[in-house]
Amino acid sequence: MAEAVACPVPPEQRPLEEFQQLTGSWFFSWPTPEGTGLTRALTLSWLLVLPICVLVASGDWTLRHEPVRLALAGSVAGLVLPLLLLVRQWLGWTYVLKRLLSESVEYEESGWYDGQIWEKPLSWREKDLLIARHEVRPILGRLSWAMATSAGLMLVGAGLCQAL
Repeated sequence: MAEAVACPVPPEQRPLEEFQQLTGSWFFSWPTPEGTGLTRALTLSWLLVLPICVLVASGDWTLRHEPVRLALAGSVAGLVLPLLLLVRQWLGWTYVLKRLLSESVEYEESGWYDGQIWEKPLSWREKDLLIARHEVRPILGRLSWAMATSAGLMLVGAGLCQAL
């Protein structure tokens, strides 16, 4: 039977609760195994911003008369939104990972910058470490792969646009 530990940290500021909030969130659940699918969500965001990027790129006089370069330039510019979404997810998941791996929990009691620090008991640290290693790190791995792919696509597209 697990020992009952009196925890002064408000429930919504506990690392395990923050992890559960992220996995339950529509946006942050994209890279989770149970999520809506990171690739699908990023592709949809790219497709939604693509017409706007092509329209903006068509304002360039030289691109206006070269439809292939125009489409390529708009496609590359459209990758900025998925990359920004990935960075936001990376920041959220990295924050939770640091909180899970920490041996103590920093928290606010009333929200008026009265920060306190509470040392996690060993049973909490073990549980948090397991979740960090087996759930959060794979999510960060998927996000890293997606960011590298997006950045690579941007570089290749920009290089092709210059070469044409």
